[in-house]
Amino acid sequence: MAQATFDDAVFAMDEMDDAKPPSLFWTFVEGRAIFELGSFLSLRLLMRYLPKGDGHPVIVLPGFLASDASTRPLRGVLKDLNYVPYAWGMGRNLKFDDEREEQMLGLLDQAYRDHGQKVSIIGWSLGGVFAREIAKAAPEKVRSVISLGSPISSNRNYSNARKLYDRINGAPEHTQTARMAQLHVPPPAPTTSIMSKTDGIVAWQGSVQPDDASNPNTENIEVPASHFGLGVNPLVIYLIADRLAQAEDEWAPFDRDGFKGVFFRAP
Repeated sequence: MAQATFDDAVFAMDEMDDAKPPSLFWTFVEGRAIFELGSFLSLRLLMRYLPKGDGHPVIVLPGFLASDASTRPLRGVLKDLNYVPYAWGMGRNLKFDDEREEQMLGLLDQAYRDHGQKVSIIGWSLGGVFAREIAKAAPEKVRSVISLGSPISSNRNYSNARKLYDRINGAPEHTQTARMAQLHVPPPAPTTSIMSKTDGIVAWQGSVQPDDASNPNTENIEVPASHFGLGVNPLVIYLIADRLAQAEDEWAPFDRDGFKGVFFRAP
């Protein structure tokens, strides 16, 4: 009875307010991601001049239904910028269960042991949710976390992929419902949430994490982008390079002063 009561309470959170997924207009125009890819390709050579890194490993996790093919362009840039990028190597991102979590923790452990350094994790959409949860599970191995258009709110109504995810994964077990209720809690590592108010899959409100005085190592940055284009959008690539290039233990929020404030806003 206690478990049923808890589960009901967690899922009641999805109905407590007016949280909604993006409007159908933004969903229908997600095809504009092709133009973001075009911009990425046209600026690809210039991206080699973005801030360089210190060689630490970076794991890149794909979004729901996607595979490592979707993150290949971003990983190529990271390699050029002197990082060691790791693909997740687990096929399509469809399910989350104990076995998949163990695989991701194993990948983190491998990258950590191979280089003897803390690992940064970048997650696109659902991959960002995983990135944050893995960082919570093994904080001693994680240097920073960056999520791209990720549904990190405990209210799942912000994503219009929720029903499909539930059909594939089935009803969550008690331990998973407990975790869902804490998705909004940031990991201990410095954490950047990048979002777009024109995202057609995850409403930007569902990607906002607490960044007040009690959470000094978190930040939210809004960019003009589609959901499917976040991983190749040149503005996002610039942000990722800027965030990763910070020295370990010297993390500071993104500087929006001057012209940068036009493109990178606080939601």
